[in-house]
Amino acid sequence: MGYFPSMKKRLLFTQIKNHLEKKQISLIIGARQTGKTTLMQQLQHGINQKNNPSFFLTLEDPKLLSILNEHPANLKQVLPPLNDKVKTYIFIDEIQYLKNPSNFLKYHYDLNVDKVKFIVSGSSSFYIDTKFKDSLAGRKRIFKLPTLSFEEFLIFKDKIELSSFLFGKAIPQIYKNELSNLQNEYMIYGGYPDVVLEPDYKEKQLFLTEIAESYVKKDALEAGLKHPDAYLNILSFLSEITGSLLNVNSIAANFRLNALTIEAYIRLMKKSFHIVTIKPFFRNMAKELRKMPKVFFTDSGLRNHFINNFEPLMLRHDKGALFENFIFRLFYDKIQEDNIKYWRTQKQQEIDFIINAKKAFEVKFSASAFKPYKYAAFKNSYPDIPLQLIHYENVLQTNYDI
Repeated sequence: MGYFPSMKKRLLFTQIKNHLEKKQISLIIGARQTGKTTLMQQLQHGINQKNNPSFFLTLEDPKLLSILNEHPANLKQVLPPLNDKVKTYIFIDEIQYLKNPSNFLKYHYDLNVDKVKFIVSGSSSFYIDTKFKDSLAGRKRIFKLPTLSFEEFLIFKDKIELSSFLFGKAIPQIYKNELSNLQNEYMIYGGYPDVVLEPDYKEKQLFLTEIAESYVKKDALEAGLKHPDAYLNILSFLSEITGSLLNVNSIAANFRLNALTIEAYIRLMKKSFHIVTIKPFFRNMAKELRKMPKVFFTDSGLRNHFINNFEPLMLRHDKGALFENFIFRLFYDKIQEDNIKYWRTQKQQEIDFIINAKKAFEVKFSASAFKPYKYAAFKNSYPDIPLQLIHYENVLQTNYDI
């Protein structure tokens, strides 16, 4: 997508804009196609309006990549001499392609910290983990850019006025049907910006196919996986069990791969921001699950591509799982993922979400499916943690700030 200064801005834009005044490197990470390049172009546009010098480099340019890989000092071959009187802003897209990005950034940070501000992006935290060493400790701040949250989805759909009625506020009756329809669209097609902005539903599906078959597969190829097609097949399998327990041994047996291989693939899926696994909440080690996580997708549109189902919500056999994934994403956008857990006993008594160890939420598509007596064991074990029901009719009025 081309860049226009007036293009809608992500909520993260203001946070990074404020960080431009800090010496630390601003490092933007997230899945491919979530809008990192556009976000940096918008930031550069604001800098240019203030007449500060700025430069935008993309390391998908093989010639530029080769020059910078030879030695960090080669940056001076690429750019004109720095201005000693004013700070220069250097944007580098796809920083993970450098052989040693941490060394490159540390070199320039330590040499020119008062002259240069770096704003860089990386498409996968897989690279951040393996290539960004402790040498950048204290020199960087990481900003995570996922696909659009539901609030951002409304902004991109030119419905910003509706977002003021969400999450803890009363929704006027006149807006309820429209908000419900928009929620359904978000649940079916997700929050990739290009997908959201495309009005034609068939084109949305083609966008998601391109993201899966080109960009998601690229993660697997660049990570050096031996079976990139199996990687996509496992993502398809996980799409079928969204919101369920993740049993690595069972998946390994199903795909005739060893468990270590499956663990490596799942680790890459997480580092590439496609899935999140949440851990069980427990205090009673004898009675409660302690190890097996549950799996969710960060983007429901990508999940629905892998399950090959874009049917309307009310016609779907999996609307309960899709709805639970929507709830997960609402929490994910507001709360550290390590603070999102679930509760389950050896007797299979379960609560869908425990947030910050302070509040419990049970998710049912229909309120009538909630049977209070089924949660007596949890209430007896944790009388200090209140339990709340989330269902399709009250989901947009629930407060997700804990």
